Amino acid sequence: MTGETTVRTAVRIHGRSTQRKALRALLDALPHYGGRLLVAGEPGLGRTTLLRWAARSFRAGPVLHLGPGPGGGAHVTVERLLDTLRAASAAAPVLVCADDAHLWDAPARTALDRAVRRLSIADRVGLLLSVASDRAVAPEFARLPVVHLDPLAPAGAAALLDDATDGVAAPAVREQLLAEAEGNPALLVALVRRLSPAELRGHRPLPRPLADAAALAEVAGGAPSGPSAHARDLLLTVAAAGRAEDGTDVDAGLVHDALRHLRPEPGLGPRAGSGLGPRADSGLGPRAGSGLGPRPEPGPGPCAGSGLGPCAEPGPGPRAEPGPGPRAEPGPGPRAEPGAGPRAEPVPEHLVLAGDRLRFRSPLVRRTVHAAATPERRRAVHRALAEVLETGGHRLTGLLHRSWSLGGPEPAPASADRLAAVADRLAAVAADAAVPASHRLRATAYARSAELTADGARRAERYTAAAEQALLAGRPDRARPLLAAARDSAAPAAVRGRAEWVRGVTELRDGPVGDAHQSLLLAASLLAADAPADAAAAALAAADAAWAAGDLPACLATLAPQPPHRPENPAPGSDGPADARDAAAHPAAVVHDHRVGMRALLEGRLDRAGAPLGQVVERGRTEARPQTLLRSAAAALLLGDVDAARSGGARALAAARQLGSDTLVPQALEYLAYAELRAGRHPQARTHAEEGLRTALRTGQRNTAAHHRAVLALAASIEEEPDVVARHVTAALDTARRHGLAQAATLAQWAAARADLGRGRPYDAADRLGLLVLPGPARGHFAVWRLAVPCFVEAAVLAGRHEDARTVLSDFADWAEFGADPQAAAQLARCHALLAPGEHADALYRRALDRHDEAGGDFERARTALLYGKWLRRRRRPREARGRLGTALAGFERCGAGVWAAQARDELRALGAAPQGTGTGAPARLGLLTPQQLRIARHVAEGATNREVALALGVSTRTVDYHLRKVFAALGVRSRLELARMVGEAEQAHEVQGARETRRVGSYEKTGAEH
Repeated sequence: MTGETTVRTAVRIHGRSTQRKALRALLDALPHYGGRLLVAGEPGLGRTTLLRWAARSFRAGPVLHLGPGPGGGAHVTVERLLDTLRAASAAAPVLVCADDAHLWDAPARTALDRAVRRLSIADRVGLLLSVASDRAVAPEFARLPVVHLDPLAPAGAAALLDDATDGVAAPAVREQLLAEAEGNPALLVALVRRLSPAELRGHRPLPRPLADAAALAEVAGGAPSGPSAHARDLLLTVAAAGRAEDGTDVDAGLVHDALRHLRPEPGLGPRAGSGLGPRADSGLGPRAGSGLGPRPEPGPGPCAGSGLGPCAEPGPGPRAEPGPGPRAEPGPGPRAEPGAGPRAEPVPEHLVLAGDRLRFRSPLVRRTVHAAATPERRRAVHRALAEVLETGGHRLTGLLHRSWSLGGPEPAPASADRLAAVADRLAAVAADAAVPASHRLRATAYARSAELTADGARRAERYTAAAEQALLAGRPDRARPLLAAARDSAAPAAVRGRAEWVRGVTELRDGPVGDAHQSLLLAASLLAADAPADAAAAALAAADAAWAAGDLPACLATLAPQPPHRPENPAPGSDGPADARDAAAHPAAVVHDHRVGMRALLEGRLDRAGAPLGQVVERGRTEARPQTLLRSAAAALLLGDVDAARSGGARALAAARQLGSDTLVPQALEYLAYAELRAGRHPQARTHAEEGLRTALRTGQRNTAAHHRAVLALAASIEEEPDVVARHVTAALDTARRHGLAQAATLAQWAAARADLGRGRPYDAADRLGLLVLPGPARGHFAVWRLAVPCFVEAAVLAGRHEDARTVLSDFADWAEFGADPQAAAQLARCHALLAPGEHADALYRRALDRHDEAGGDFERARTALLYGKWLRRRRRPREARGRLGTALAGFERCGAGVWAAQARDELRALGAAPQGTGTGAPARLGLLTPQQLRIARHVAEGATNREVALALGVSTRTVDYHLRKVFAALGVRSRLELARMVGEAEQAHEVQGARETRRVGSYEKTGAEH
């Protein structure tokens, strides 16, 4: 290196909005009452930064920074500390910050805990502590409400990197920095700092490894070491075993057997044939009260119940002696039970033993332990793991550990030959579909094989295969640096085409879709000569990118007829990127039919689109691969076959989960959500979209997440949740605008307009929707805007814009005639009824209701009934209007359309008719609550906050939170506003019923009736 990069010090806090919101709530409440929060996170996640932010943000009073004395001990009594806090808060509220409280000794923690417990809410003292989560939380802090810090999401980490470097990092360097940091902000900044400006800009190669032992130890606060050689070996073995599991928990039996290979007991030797799972005599299964303590029975075998500790029997073997290392505090870590025999070491505090699984509490500490060990010891541990795994028949993981054990003072030619042989074996086993392995493990194996490969072309091919498997595993953050490594190597066109294919699919899900379109077109051209089937699949994926962007000319050009191609066998171990692997089994059929049908549909040749798209749907009925099923679901949506789309999406979801293809799960859920929306089943659509949003964010697919947010906004737009609609619309549009997602943007804007229409704001709705559906350059997505036409016509008529409404009906009539939307025919009749003179409207409304009966869908039918009822009421036909409005109310309640149900109730009240319940009305549903839940619900309905409810009822805020979640679940409500309305309706119904009972009793008294 030639120098270090100076990192800007005034770096903003990224990706911590949820945590800052929790801290802000504590600060805002301090002028009225006290509170406390514990900020927990592994080293480097920003605990200190958050506490400093809170201290700077607090303006209502003084800020005290509390810390122990030298050595972490307490040098003040509880009474003195309590007096100090109360005196400081007498004139103004006080914020007390205690950073790194996990470093305090037990007396200091106890003093603080006792002082805090004696403070009352009225003392106006706010306590903000931070502890590292790489070890068990001390029992003194276990009762505090916790704010957890997780690694930054990819978007937050990228923003931090750009902020720290002023955006000068080369793209390939940027991707590698983000992958190495794994969302840890302090590690990311440390890695940037150790690079020279030339390295940061990509002018010089990066140091290897990028995150070395020094950088990791700097952030982790040093590499932990146990009190004995056995504890250190245990930590290193768990860390090494986790490399093949991507840092997740590992089998305790594997670790036990590897330790015995690594450090055999004198005269015994390693246990043969141990495999992976704990055996009946291994003691690794949980045993009541034993923890990891040794079995009291003597014997030459391994100590049953000891799990990982060496036998503490008399003899020359190593014994677990008390040492100066860290003590095991009371917490989740198991301990040896007194009286269970000779004492053995407890599990180190950085590890967690859950059943027969071991894991590090902190991924950063795991990496630090592995990197800080000497190369010789690391290789010995990997060699021991390889021997155990190979003995147990675990070929791929055993071979991986064998490859990591290579090195040492061998002659160069012999070493090179050995490395090449291991690299070839790794690639071959990773490509073998008969070998049970996750996509994540295959990605690790391919990457290791590439590292050991000297030939540039083969190295690029293996890096590309690793990137492909990482993408299937839902780790685009891992795929990008692997693709960058593949690009650095010379490779033939077919290999470069495959790499570009994977890159394009990655960008399609988590990047500008215009860039994805170009990458996929380039992939198709590079693959055309040697892999024409793959080229056709890449071209179809490019059309998907153009579709997402709303670029109709580009979509048509990409779907242009392709020359016929010959089938060919894919490269070993390469099944194609996740979006288009269909060519492996159907070289032409699925891809060709989908392309032909999609192009015919976009050209308006609707008669020619049905047959090829129908063939794609039919093939999906007998397929089991998720990619083919996803194409089938997409084709069914294009044809309007909602049932087939739901079936294909559900089967694709099951297949993706069964195969461990995490990256395909959000897409399958997206198709399911769209199908439920098209069928008018908004609650089901919301359920699928909520799960899809979580999985999309977890797998780094921001574009897919934007589509799920648009679906959630549409589902919430019929409910009484304007804040939910606004939140999802804002988030969807944020990603859509930056990545060019015209489809998601159109859906989100439609949702916002429909929410306006439901809340009785037709002018706002007409303004929003006019931009989407009226001709012009700002018109919405070419395949989506027609879906919003019925909403626009309704809003435009109410706003007096009849001509604008008539302008779009011609196109919508063509759409309805094609039959791709099962609701379109009924919606068209409804639109005509809205615009028709009085003598024709009645028949058109009836025709629309008949069409709804054929198509199904409660929500759209209820909307038509509502409009018909309004029309009848204005024409003074109250008896008919009451019937239509009652039907509309029942339909809206059935599908959870609260905001529209409120419109129907208002219309019924205008007729002088009290809305009738459906058997699941507010009074009946409130009867499902316990007395405590009912009391809490009534307080919340009156506008009380959770803390105010807790004070009124004499319970904790946590108790109120718990019961309120139960209330929401029991009543099926999603907001406090909806709860307040339901409680109000129940109280009103109760008053009406009471009045009736009073009149009935009075009647009995007058007539002398008895009962």
